Amino acid sequence: MSTVDEHEKDVPSEDSGGKSPSPPEQKGKATAYVIFFFFVGLIASLIVGWIIFPQLLYSQKKQPIDFNHALHVDLTGDCSSCHYFRTDGTFSGVPTLWGCIDCHEEVQGDDPEEEKFVTEYVWEYKEVPWLVYSRQPDCVFFSHAAHVLNGGMDCVTCHGHIGESEHTRIYEENRITGYSRDIWGRNISGFKRNSWDRMKMDDCADCHEEARDSATKDEPRAPLGRLIDNVIRVGFPGTYADNKGGSVQTQRGACFKCHQ
Repeated sequence: MSTVDEHEKDVPSEDSGGKSPSPPEQKGKATAYVIFFFFVGLIASLIVGWIIFPQLLYSQKKQPIDFNHALHVDLTGDCSSCHYFRTDGTFSGVPTLWGCIDCHEEVQGDDPEEEKFVTEYVWEYKEVPWLVYSRQPDCVFFSHAAHVLNGGMDCVTCHGHIGESEHTRIYEENRITGYSRDIWGRNISGFKRNSWDRMKMDDCADCHEEARDSATKDEPRAPLGRLIDNVIRVGFPGTYADNKGGSVQTQRGACFKCHQ
């Protein structure tokens, strides 16, 4: 009886077509399933992280006044009439009420936004609570004079063509940090098309790396090459000559130059 049972075990069933799957075939199917579900999970994660999550992370706010940059640039000629350098070299930034009051003591046209500005802010001697797209953390020090006056950089490089805008765009605020979306950039994946798409320290470092390479008459290094160099510098301090004999805090262009 036991002999018959053993014989039946060795006979392939009709449902399997007379052939049992071999261990290599089973392993190949398992590997295919693993690869399939890996890519499904990866794609789903990217969709959630790059598309859905940003929609939840940022809240949208309107500026208190819909400001027409193009109109003011046409009247004044350039940006420096409102965004100027003081005599001590510091940058004025967003104009205060006293910078606007000379031209807007009274309502000059039929624009409802100008009327709102004059009646609610100028006549009340109340500063406009502008939402600043480029506001960095308090620990970050940025010198406009060093970049604009000494470096000869154009405002468009960091701020885009805002001088051509006729309306203020929606301000998107990070619900966690409270900072503008312009700091991280609209594309949370990290890709950007223009120099003004974001204002991260990585972008500052890339620009300074290129300027340093140009100053030393070296070929500008590719972003991947600079990334590898930075990893080596952090993981193996002292490897490069510019790191020997000092700590990272005392090197030229170190963190404390911007973070004070």
